[in-house]
Amino acid sequence: MSKSQFISRKQELPLDGDTTSLFLQVIISITVFIFAITLSGVLSINSMLHNWNESILGSLTVQIMPVNLADKNKAQAETLAHQDNVAEYLKSVAGVENVSPLNEAQLKKLIQPWLGDGVNLNNLPLPRIIDVKLKPQAEIDFEELSAGLAKISDYASLDNHKLWLSKLIKFADGLKMLAMTVLILVVMVTSGAIFYTTQTSLGLHKYIIEILHTMGAKDAYIAQQYARRNAFLGAVGGIIGILFAVPVIFLIASLARQIEGGIISEAALSLPDWGIILSLPAFSAAIAMTTAYYTVKQTLQKLL
Repeated sequence: MSKSQFISRKQELPLDGDTTSLFLQVIISITVFIFAITLSGVLSINSMLHNWNESILGSLTVQIMPVNLADKNKAQAETLAHQDNVAEYLKSVAGVENVSPLNEAQLKKLIQPWLGDGVNLNNLPLPRIIDVKLKPQAEIDFEELSAGLAKISDYASLDNHKLWLSKLIKFADGLKMLAMTVLILVVMVTSGAIFYTTQTSLGLHKYIIEILHTMGAKDAYIAQQYARRNAFLGAVGGIIGILFAVPVIFLIASLARQIEGGIISEAALSLPDWGIILSLPAFSAAIAMTTAYYTVKQTLQKLL
């Protein structure tokens, strides 16, 4: 078969001027846009949970309340003495990897956002904070640790991040499950739209398809033409959806970064995450091609 004959066979069905093509392309663009935004949310939540596990959940905080004396210098000295005693005790605890008491500058930077710029922190008795990093997979008995701290210092208290983050992690997992449900619904809607438009197109070109069958064309040949055309529409619609979705994702990310010190700022998209998002046009093309191919084959087997 010559090249010109091969090309002409591809145009036996006038799918380029099909009235369903524009509708399908718009539907795919919208669904890919929604899919990309939702998928970025799922990937961001995964990143946030991973960062929590690596940083917050792998540490704990010990607070030393300031000693209250009339002599500020003596009170500060006693507070620092309590801090040193607690730090030495923490270093001896099994499962503790690193003990880091915060200095004056770090404490002021930590407390300033809560009190405002108009408060002079130099005139306030500041609690001392000790950041404790745990070894990977460390098993800590927090009740025993709290009891040990109480023996070392009456001013020491333990803040176990796992206690207050457990509900937050459950909430994040719930959001992820909700987002995954949305993704499944988007795929189902897209497949349904492709199924509907393909069947409509088959009805429009019914007589041409009958002629092709009379000339010896197989169902697979006709299905391949629809598959190629829908794959093209899926890719173009996917690219359009991504072009609209990416600026929105960057906008949402910039709003999240404005929450200084917030846990939402832990959510970030890595390069592999962006690779997954930018591959959505290929994914939509594959869905459109596969759905169209099997829709045509099954429909023609029933009708002709």
